[in-house]
Amino acid sequence: MTLEFLPDDVAQIPADTFAAALAELADALGADAVLAEPAEKSEFRDPFQPEQWQAFWPGAVVQPTTTEQVQDVVRIAAKHGIPLWSQGQGRNNGYGGAAPRVSGGITVNFRRMNRILELDEEMGYALLEPGVSFEQLYEEIQARGLKLMVSVPDLGWGSLAGNSLEHGMTYLPNGKDFMAACGMEVVTGDGSLLRTNMGAMEGNETWNLYRRSLGPSLDQLFMQSNFGIVTKIGIWLSPAYETIQMVDVDVYREDDLAPMVDILRRLRLDGTVDGVPCILNTLLLASTMGQRSQFYDGDSSQPIPDEAIDEIARKLDLGRWHLRLALYGDGPVVDHNFAKVQSAFEAIPGARVTGTRTTPAEGPDLPNPSHRVYAGVPNLDWKDMGGWYGGTRGGHMSFAPVAPLKGEKVLALHRWMRAFFEAAGLDYTADIIVGNARSVCHVTGVTFDYDDLDATEKAYRTLQDLVREAGKLGYGEYRAHLHYMDLAQEQYAFGDHAYLRFVEKIKDAVDPAGIFSPGKQGIWPRALRP
Repeated sequence: MTLEFLPDDVAQIPADTFAAALAELADALGADAVLAEPAEKSEFRDPFQPEQWQAFWPGAVVQPTTTEQVQDVVRIAAKHGIPLWSQGQGRNNGYGGAAPRVSGGITVNFRRMNRILELDEEMGYALLEPGVSFEQLYEEIQARGLKLMVSVPDLGWGSLAGNSLEHGMTYLPNGKDFMAACGMEVVTGDGSLLRTNMGAMEGNETWNLYRRSLGPSLDQLFMQSNFGIVTKIGIWLSPAYETIQMVDVDVYREDDLAPMVDILRRLRLDGTVDGVPCILNTLLLASTMGQRSQFYDGDSSQPIPDEAIDEIARKLDLGRWHLRLALYGDGPVVDHNFAKVQSAFEAIPGARVTGTRTTPAEGPDLPNPSHRVYAGVPNLDWKDMGGWYGGTRGGHMSFAPVAPLKGEKVLALHRWMRAFFEAAGLDYTADIIVGNARSVCHVTGVTFDYDDLDATEKAYRTLQDLVREAGKLGYGEYRAHLHYMDLAQEQYAFGDHAYLRFVEKIKDAVDPAGIFSPGKQGIWPRALRP
């Protein structure tokens, strides 16, 4: 089924060439590491794409267990001209899951390459293979009794490497501004190995301790790119804090978003608040607790009106905006900072500020999943939030532009995006993620029943239109779903797309065979360039 709005790029590989490559891969990795049957490959497609759609399908999946096997995969793929698509656990479902941008190639999945190579309590870091999940690392830390904490996302089943390489959000102080990663080992286009940062020197002990190097620092070059395959990554961890103070702030008018943002910026800039706070609207939080029909019985083809949203907020004891954050440190310091935070936000008329004092040891027993996340405890409580419309057959995608952390700017962007969604007949959810003290990633999601082809197409088209129209206003995304990566990249047009042209020069130089993740973030090898 071909749909004009859905990319359907397919690798043009002769059947005998593909078969020869699979045979060589089976010899190098073992037959059980090469998945080529339809049933074996089914989970390595976009999990929220209707079954009738035929975009983003791998021709085969390989699951290496060592760096040497990854090198073999790269050499074999380059020899036969077969594109590779690498990912960690393949569970980044809202952005396409394990699916490749170009169908018909080989997906490199790292679920079997999941060793924790180093875990250093004294220096506060881990060295990991790309298949290690947040849950796995957390459980290992607990099993060893180490006084360390992992900065985790809202869903803990994903890969630490995969999340870091895609600029995924985590919430502890060492997760701010995507800065947990430090030092990588990378398989390059000719199958050789590169180590970034101080790892470029044999025996240097600061590979995973110092983010720079002599000359250009290369870690960022391998994030959201297609220049190589990362086989090891350093991740900074936090010491187990004496005290964690969970802070929840609710405000009850939509326009209260502006002063909430401005107060938060001041508290971030002066160091009172660290980590990654989030501001969520009522419907986003409701979607984590149940389906739309549980909260509203009106026309599902029309957005929920304001009066009904207010009623949902009352039932859930929430505001129209809910800020979640945590304060970390010694007890007296946390007490001082909480008093300062409380006083600052209570200046907003009607605002409610509550605090939950806890410790890392008590984190697993906290009833609120957001509190567990801010205590560094991975969980899956929010995994069904895409079921707002479709229940167990619900899917979701996100539009995530970056904006200044300034109240009037964030409020204006919110109003524009809400109007855009509601004009399409869709409910508007918002998760405004404060990744640093000066900017936000304003994530808004579209949910749909992926058994309903019309509803799914409307969701896809709405996101596509939103990317294009936001670009005209000067808003660009910090990451993009498979189906509109090219469109998202098109918005970065300064200097006749000087950024993309420069990146393409790097792509052609470091991946001359053009096999690494073609089309990722709109970056194509020369032979496939539009």
